[in-house]
Formats: sequence, structure tokens, C-alpha cells
Amino acid sequence: MVAATMSYFPGLSMTTTGTTAISSGGFHFFRFRADSKPQPMILGILAFDAAKTISRLVALYRSLTDAEFNRHRKEIIQSEGVAYLNSRDERLLLNLACAEQLEDLEGAVDAISRLCARCSNRSLSRFDLVYADLKQGLIDIGKLDYGSRKVNRIVEKIEKYLSTTASLYSALESLTQMETSERKLKQWKKNFKENPLQKTNFDLFESKIAFQRKQVRSLKDVSLWNQTFDKVVSLMAKLVCVVYARICILYGPYISKLPNAVKRKQQQNNIRIHPETFAPIMHRDESRHSMWNSGPITSTSKKSGLSKFYSRELNVNMLLLPDKASLLAGLMPGNSCVSEESSGGNLWRNNVLLHSAARTTVGGAGLAMRYANVIMMAEQFLQGPGSMGEGARGQVYEMLPAQLREKVRAKLRGLRSGGRGGGGGREMAEGWREAVERMMGWLGPVAEDTLRWQAERNTEKQRPGSLDTKGRVLLIQTLHFADVEKTEAAIVEVLVGLSCIYRYEDTRSCYYESD
Repeated sequence: MVAATMSYFPGLSMTTTGTTAISSGGFHFFRFRADSKPQPMILGILAFDAAKTISRLVALYRSLTDAEFNRHRKEIIQSEGVAYLNSRDERLLLNLACAEQLEDLEGAVDAISRLCARCSNRSLSRFDLVYADLKQGLIDIGKLDYGSRKVNRIVEKIEKYLSTTASLYSALESLTQMETSERKLKQWKKNFKENPLQKTNFDLFESKIAFQRKQVRSLKDVSLWNQTFDKVVSLMAKLVCVVYARICILYGPYISKLPNAVKRKQQQNNIRIHPETFAPIMHRDESRHSMWNSGPITSTSKKSGLSKFYSRELNVNMLLLPDKASLLAGLMPGNSCVSEESSGGNLWRNNVLLHSAARTTVGGAGLAMRYANVIMMAEQFLQGPGSMGEGARGQVYEMLPAQLREKVRAKLRGLRSGGRGGGGGREMAEGWREAVERMMGWLGPVAEDTLRWQAERNTEKQRPGSLDTKGRVLLIQTLHFADVEKTEAAIVEVLVGLSCIYRYEDTRSCYYESD
């Protein structure tokens, strides 16, 4: 059996089955007694894939600040659109937010594990086991202080690598275009005789391409391209541990199934500095007593100083409310926001949370993107009634599912039969405009966040030359878990209101033309 030690930070130690812990104050993973180290390999072209994973990690890290967490609690979760369409139950929404962030972290761990296979340090090549030990409580994460000077230096170093790698990608794109032009010039020289003026232009181009190649070589040296797998994986693994501990610290007071990953003294300081963050959330629903019995925070072992994690991976039922028959039964009256078929799966793999929405939700019905586009087009029509031509209206109409088209037609027929849908009255048009503007005030941001969420998660279209490390939109901010009946009712009201506004504007324009 191989004896090894792992230390991400000074004083951080672990003991795994079949291994012997050796104290160390440096930044390294495992140190083997025997086995000669092979020559470390550099990332090379894989630097761009690594950069995408790192940008996801940094974005996740940035989204876990106290200010960002409080913003989610006080602004996003309590916003009118999220509260009406998704749920007013703050604890359930925090469960969903935590589940999504843990799923994002697990995706980063999977990407790191693929890079680990090329590490020369054998201990680094099994980071998946290290991460499993982290979740089992075999690693003391008490020193993984989020926002500490040491952690901030790591993040700054990583962001510098991201910046230079993005510059390298852009420089390589430019070099590729210049080399294509160079080949064409060489072919042209073979077929045609150059004059002195053309020779001057050719020399200038050759100097430019030589400078570009020099710049690419320089950027390779300072970017992820020429960094070893061992170094990059080590930095990414440290950040993974910090992010995991931070998630447990933030959501632990609200989710009893999460382990207590913070020592008592540090916890008391956090409560003193941020009392609202660690105070129980006041439940507004009628089922407050049965829904809000959050389990006690487990105390840290006095003997070992380790935070005890569960010995198996948390699945959906473990992380979310244990008193629910299905994953999120009761999220909306009489409905479950997440389907029972997926409630027993592993929470963090294969976008389980994304595919677990019940059929009574917009996401479960597969209509989130379509409805988001309809709402955004309706917002454009509201801001500029002149853009509501027959072609644009027909385009929106074609985007609607058959059942929603029928609802819109029925609503318009009802208005016309009641003598309220002529659209010729100024007061009625203004009344509809005010009503639609109020609805779009909370419906529009949810639709916009739905489109933004999709764009942020579309890693295939994400260019390494434009990596974003800002905080990302969460699913709870989108239409994904929105009640489909409430969403469709709101869309119908908006479209009917726009139709009445259009009729009034059309009638008024015809009147002025006749004059």
C-alpha cells in the first residue's frame, strides 16, 4: 500500500484508507515515498478546455459572497415574478439554488478528473477520490477560509491565467488568418512577377506576421498553454475545496442535510458580522410549522477537528426537504415542481436538476425558451407599438403552442362579445397599456434571465477568447420551475392587451390618414 499525504493549505491534512498522513506546510497534494516522477506534461491545446472549466469555478466562487447570497435571499427569491410563478417558499427556493450550485461544482470536478489522467503526480491523478474524501469528512476544511488572503491570491493567479489564455486564443485566431493570407501570397508570387511597390507591401506583411508569431510564443509562456497538468490541476482542486466548504457554510443554516463545514469560532464570527444571513428565514406559507423544522447544525468533532460529512453522496431526496413525498412536492399548491421519476438520482450529474422539472412546470413541458422569446418580443411591442405589424404579430402567433393560441382567441372573443374588445377607445387602450406594463415589470425579468441562463450554460458556443467569470443566473430566476398555468395565463393577458393597444393605434392612424 502506498503511503501519501495531501495538503492543500498549511495545516490542512487528511487520512485516507490505506494511506498515512504526513504533516507538511507547503502547497501540495500527495507526496509518495517511492516511485520516480515522470516528466510533467504541459496543457498545450487543452489549455482552452481548462480555461472554460476554470471560468466556471471562478464564477461560482464569485457568486458565493455574503453580498451575493443576501441579494438572492432579499431580492431574487422575494421578487414578484419568482414568488408568483415559482413559489413563495424561501426554503424550497434556497434548496434549488444550493442544488444547482453543487451540480455546477460537480461538473467542474468531472472536468478536472479528466485532466488528472495526465498528471505526473499519481496522487493528483485521483482527485476524484480526494473530492470523495472531502465530502465524507476525512479532510479538515476548517482552514479553507473563503475570501482569505491566501485564497484570494489563488483566485487572482487563476484569473491572470484566464486573461492571458483568452488573449492567446485571440492572437492564435489572428495568426491563423494571417497565415492563410501568407499562403495565398506565396502562391501568387509563384505565378506573377512582383513590382517594387508590391515587394514593399509583402515585406511589411512578413514583419507583421513575424511579430504576431512572437506574440503568440510570449502568450503561450505566460498562459495556461505552457503550464503543467500538475500545476493547473492543483490550483483548480484548491478552489474546488474552498467553493464546496463555502456552499456548506452559506446554505447549512437552511438545509439540515448539508454538513456543518465551519468551526464554532468562525461560525460565531459570521453570525456576528452577518446576522441576517445565518438567521432562520421567516416562512410565509400556511404550512410554516411542518415545512420549517430545519435540523440542528452538527457540531465539529473536538477530537479530530474534522467536519463530519456524509459517507455517501447526497442525492436529491437527501439534500431537499425530507418530509416531501416527491422531490419538491408542495412547491406550488397541489403540484410538484420536480418530477418524481428523477427524484432518486444523483443530484450533481448529467444536469439532473435541469431535467427533473415536473410536467406542470414550464421547463418540464419543454416551453421555457419558447415562452421566454414570446415574452421578450411582447416587451418590444409594448415599448414600440409601431413595430406590431402583421408580420411580427404572425411570428409571435406561430411561436405559441396550439392550446395557448386557443386561449388567446377565446379571450379576444370574450372581450368582443362583451363590447370591451373593440380597441377603439382611448381609455381602454390606456388601461390595457398600464396593465400590461405592470405585468411585464415582473414577467420580463424572468424571461430575460431564462435566455441569459441558456446562453451562459451553452459551453459549446462559449469562446475561450471571451470567458466570463461573473456570477451566473440560477434556475430559480427563470421560467424553468414556473407553474405552466400561471405563466400561460400571464402571457395570454399580455398578448390580449397588446392586441387591444394595436387596434387602437391602428384605428387612430387610419383616422389621421383619412383626414
